Amino acid sequence: MRRVWWTHGTGEEGAEQVLRGQILFIDTRKMGRLMDRVHRKLTEEDITKIAGTYHAWRGDKGAGVYDDIPGFCKSAAMEEICQHGFVLTPGRYVGVEAAAEDEEPFPEKMRRLTLKLEEQFAEGARLEAAIRKNLRNTGYGS
Repeated sequence: MRRVWWTHGTGEEGAEQVLRGQILFIDTRKMGRLMDRVHRKLTEEDITKIAGTYHAWRGDKGAGVYDDIPGFCKSAAMEEICQHGFVLTPGRYVGVEAAAEDEEPFPEKMRRLTLKLEEQFAEGARLEAAIRKNLRNTGYGS
């Protein structure tokens, strides 16, 4: 689920932030829970986060200060949207969230993961042999 909000004017009276020519992009694809292949249900917490972001962006009283959050929201100027050929896909503007630092050195991580994969291959072979034996015992295996 992706949402795009935009405005042609400014925020509420007294709002410090001027929104003229700005579009707020909010990417909610990672929020909520998938109900089926195409429908996602947002939690109350998700809805509160989205609404809070929108109100902070508008500069509403008591809503806090708006900041772009990589992977979630971005306030883009019309010039930037023009540079992207007026494509309004939120992911194009919000980008991706910063990846967590992996403190394990790559060679050690690769060695550990390779050993784990070998163990899983061995377990898979053991299970396959057990299944084939059970099939033969029931008269269906070869």
